[in-house]
Amino acid sequence: MALALTLSSCDHLFQFNPNQVIFKDSEKNLTAKNLEKLRAIPVGDTLRFILMGDSQRWYDESADFVRSANRQQGISFVLHAGDISDFGLTQEFKWVNEIMTGLKFPYLTVIGNHDIVANGSAAYRKMYGALNYSFEYGDNKFIFIDTNSREYAFDGKVPDIAWLKSQLADNPGKKNAIVVAHVPPFDADFDKNLENAYTGALANDPNVRFSLYGHQHRFYDGEFYDDGVHYYLTNSMGGRGYLIITTWKGGQKVERIEF
Repeated sequence: MALALTLSSCDHLFQFNPNQVIFKDSEKNLTAKNLEKLRAIPVGDTLRFILMGDSQRWYDESADFVRSANRQQGISFVLHAGDISDFGLTQEFKWVNEIMTGLKFPYLTVIGNHDIVANGSAAYRKMYGALNYSFEYGDNKFIFIDTNSREYAFDGKVPDIAWLKSQLADNPGKKNAIVVAHVPPFDADFDKNLENAYTGALANDPNVRFSLYGHQHRFYDGEFYDDGVHYYLTNSMGGRGYLIITTWKGGQKVERIEF
C-alpha cells in the first residue's frame, strides 16, 4: 500500500499513455520555425529541393537518407510527403524529428494517413502546425493539403477543395503553384467523389505544372488525367529512395535518387 501511494503521488513524472501529446518547446511549431530558417536562405531563379516520405518505422533508413541528402549540392530544403509516424504516436514523431534535425537544411511536412490515427493529428498540430498551409519562396507558391480521405470516412470534406481553390486563386504574382499532399488523387484512399474537383482545380490553374505525393511506397509519375499536370510520387524510406526536384519559371527537372 505504501508503495502504491508513493507511485500515485509521483505519477506525473511518468508517461503511461503512449497517446499523450507532450513535446518540449524545441519540438513545437516546427513548420513556422523551419520556414523562418528557409526565408533566411537566398533564392535565385532556379530552386532545388528534395521530396522524401513515409519514414514510419524505418529509422535506420531515415538516418541513411539524411546522410545521402546532406551530400547533395544546391538543396534549399526537404519536403516530407507524410507518414512521418506509423501509429500516430508522439514518440514516433519525436524520433523522426530527431533524425531529420541532422539535415543541413530546413524540412517541411504534410500529414499522412498514418499520422492521423490515435492522437496523431493532435500530435502533428502541436509539433508542426496546421494540416493545410502554404508559403511562397522565390517564384514558387507551395500548397500543402491533407488528402487522407479514408481516415475521415470519406465524409466529403477531405481534401478541402474550397480551401485549395482559394490558395490557388491567391497568387497575384502568378508564381509556380506546387501542390504537396500524401495520398494522390488516383489512389483508393482518396475520396472518389472529390477526385474530379481536386484534379480539375489543379488543371484549371495555368500556374500548376506538377504536384507531389508519397503514400504508395514507390517512384511513380505521369500525366494521369491528360490535363497537362504531372503527378510525381516519391519512394518510402524503406524503399531507400527520394526525388530531387529542380524548378524554374515554366519548367522542372526531377531526378530519382537511391541510397
